[in-house]
Amino acid sequence: MNLEKLVYDYDQQGTNYAGYRRTDPRIARYVFEALGDAQTIINVGAGTGSYEPKDRYVVAVEPSATMRSQRRARGAVPAVNAWADALPFDDQAFDAGMAMVTVHHWPDFRHGLQELRRVTRGNVIVLTFDPDALDSFWTAEYFPELIEAERRRYPKPQDILEALGEGGQIIPLPIPLDCIDGFQEAFYGRPEAFLIPEVREAQSAWGFLAEGVEERLVQRLADALKSGEWDRKYGHYRNMPTMTGSLRLIVSESEA
Repeated sequence: MNLEKLVYDYDQQGTNYAGYRRTDPRIARYVFEALGDAQTIINVGAGTGSYEPKDRYVVAVEPSATMRSQRRARGAVPAVNAWADALPFDDQAFDAGMAMVTVHHWPDFRHGLQELRRVTRGNVIVLTFDPDALDSFWTAEYFPELIEAERRRYPKPQDILEALGEGGQIIPLPIPLDCIDGFQEAFYGRPEAFLIPEVREAQSAWGFLAEGVEERLVQRLADALKSGEWDRKYGHYRNMPTMTGSLRLIVSESEA
């Protein structure tokens, strides 16, 4: 891994993010259920607006200008330019809080989550990936360096729950075969997608590989698909309606 690239620069590398990272309605159902009847919601590290409910009052927080500009194209509410570790809001200002596939980008995820809990009086919902389960399917064979880059970035779900300081639960989420949110596991049964540069550009982990590694990994998969090796080993994934891999929904329940 390129150790000099400690932070993914969405302003430089996230220009096509909204086109490939979209709200998948089946995953969204779990998120909305966890939000309960909350009417005022803060979404921290909001990106382009994925998983924000349209029928609630949402305040989005996003430090990247590139991400904020893409929100307009998908009809999301404008976002406040702020960081997770210094939220410009009063204590318990919101009914619920969200952080959707973002905490691994925060310089101090514990501080950021404590801030999110501070401004939230109800449930805090975190969508993330379990680093201990990242190698649960075929990418572990074809993209081992990528998996290692991911593993070093994602906090453990239990650490996230503890940072929020409340009771709660960690829920493994099934991923549908035709998932439209383009994270890596979304393509478990569509391996050809990884050959498309724009798909990889919407997955930040590729930006943490040393020079030349991405090209080598993609060529390895391309060769395996061309020769039929991938289908002989893993073709059954093409027909799996869902896969439960490392995707986790963490629900921190307020005691108030």
